Amino acid sequence: MPRYALKIEYHGGPFAGWQRQSQELASVQGAVEDALAKLEPRAHTIAAAGRTDAGVHATGQVATLDMERDWDPFRLMEALNHHLRPAPVAILAAVRVADDFHARFSATERRYLFRLIQRRAPLTHDAGLAWRVQHSLDLEAMRAGAAHLIGLHDFTAFRSTLCQSKSPVKTLDEISITDAPYPGGREIRFTLRARSFLHNQVRSIVGTLERVGAGSWAPEDVKAALDAKDRAACGPVCPPDGLYLTGVGYPVDPFG
Repeated sequence: MPRYALKIEYHGGPFAGWQRQSQELASVQGAVEDALAKLEPRAHTIAAAGRTDAGVHATGQVATLDMERDWDPFRLMEALNHHLRPAPVAILAAVRVADDFHARFSATERRYLFRLIQRRAPLTHDAGLAWRVQHSLDLEAMRAGAAHLIGLHDFTAFRSTLCQSKSPVKTLDEISITDAPYPGGREIRFTLRARSFLHNQVRSIVGTLERVGAGSWAPEDVKAALDAKDRAACGPVCPPDGLYLTGVGYPVDPFG
């Protein structure tokens, strides 16, 4: 059976997350598998690089699937996009890959972006696509707090109690924090990169750093929370609205 990799973009707002859970709950996986069933009428199971939560978006999710027919990749992409309408899911690219390529297990890194808008007025165009806070934030303080999280650590304090990962030890390769003007305020962007992440790790980190930026925490308190290895020591988990899976790294990029 020919194997394909898909690069997928989606708005997470209408979905209970990436993973298919039941017929009653809409999922991105379910939407793509249902579209595949229109092309080859049978049960389909696709594997993704990351199982994003309810409300989390993606601009560079990767999934692998096996087809019975030898589809031209461009025609497969076009056909899937046709059958995905009107769901807010788009196949950006489809390519043939080797039989041993796996979206999840072949990945060497995941990249996430979190968008935070600092302004008094409610969001209109970006409602559901970013987290709005009304108070000012100190970027240098947040950067100082983030520096404590770079590298190999036990991230028990920064993962959900429902996390199924066998180990809380992860290596965080990058946290960069930048800002830019935004109508009525400014947009703060958190870029995080690691081989893999724990459940709610990114949202826990951003929620904690927001407390640092607001002045409720000192940068050193981030290290204290990390060292505590206790979920109760972490700051609040921020909303999913501003979180995006932006890319997945592989030894060789299947999309060129």
